[in-house]
Formats: sequence, structure tokens, C-alpha cells
Amino acid sequence: METNELYLQVFREMLSKQDIRVTFPTLEGVDINKLMDSIYYRALNRIKGYIQDDSLSDPECFRKIEQVICTLEDLGSSGGGRHDF
Repeated sequence: METNELYLQVFREMLSKQDIRVTFPTLEGVDINKLMDSIYYRALNRIKGYIQDDSLSDPECFRKIEQVICTLEDLGSSGGGRHDF
């Protein structure tokens, strides 16, 4: 075993026993209601719904994937050359 590998193993073990605290000191004034109403959140929520729908057949799934691409395009994100069909 190389010294670096041993070092990483010991370091990982040490870190695994530490408390983790995440803070965002410059994140202030976030209005959760505004976020939930934002067009981006609604678009992501629609996309998630398409992906999680296990009841779809393959053709239906294809149509939902098409809806995902169209949703992105509605937000100004190009589907690229693969969506020129």
C-alpha cells in the first residue's frame, strides 16, 4: 500500500467521525414562496413528474421526454441538433 493511500484511508476515517455543519453566510433574504412560484422551479417539477411516471409505455415515455425538451426550450435552453427531427 502506498503512503498516499494509507494517508487517505486514515483521513477518511477521521472525517467520518466529525460533525458536519453547512452554512451559507451570504445567503440572505431568500423568499421560499418566490422560489416555489418561479418558472424554473415549476419547470423542474414538471420534468421530475415526467421522469417518475412508471405507468408510461415506451411511446408515452418518448412523448414525455419530448415534453422535457420542449420545457427546456420554453425557458430558452436549446435542445441542440438532436432535437431537429
